[in-house]
Amino acid sequence: MTIFLLIAIGYLLGSIPFGVVLTRFFGAGDLRQIGSGNIGATNVLRTGRKGLAAATLILDGAKGAVAVLLARHFVPQLGEHAAMIAGAAAMIGHCYPVWLNFRGGKGVATLLGLALALAWPIGLVFAVVWLGTVLLLRISSLGGMLGAISAPIAALAFGHPVYAIGLAGLAVIVLWRHRENIARLRAGTEPRVSGKKKGPTGAGEA
Repeated sequence: MTIFLLIAIGYLLGSIPFGVVLTRFFGAGDLRQIGSGNIGATNVLRTGRKGLAAATLILDGAKGAVAVLLARHFVPQLGEHAAMIAGAAAMIGHCYPVWLNFRGGKGVATLLGLALALAWPIGLVFAVVWLGTVLLLRISSLGGMLGAISAPIAALAFGHPVYAIGLAGLAVIVLWRHRENIARLRAGTEPRVSGKKKGPTGAGEA
């Protein structure tokens, strides 16, 4: 029963829409009516509030990390399996939150947070690939997708086959959530990160 409780807690943690809460609390408007309408940090950046975007990124990442740490604390006997399952539940909660009619973010920040908590070298590879791509090309969606893909590869390289399988499944979810971005990338019309208020619709989200 404990593992099922952890899955429920992980999902509920992940489903907290920090981007929506922060933008409303600090008077930046309804995030779902801004830019792409996504609840991730990249869309928060379109409000022109960089501090709120950074806070959203950190809090969305923390959801995945906390779920993993809770699993390790309460179900240590299940080891990597419990940690991976709880972290996955948090990411699913972020992508499909019950409070927002299952219309959530694209999972990149939460996936990064849980990857760091699973094994920090995996998370480090993820972060370097993601941020490096964004800094070089200024395309958030591409950075997020490449970071997600790098995570299971890194897990396998560092000797964590259980994490590799779980992270591969979550990377598929990230790619699915970015399917419209993929279409725009192929067409050469994907917007770049600008940080301007109410920027182009549809850029990649965290």
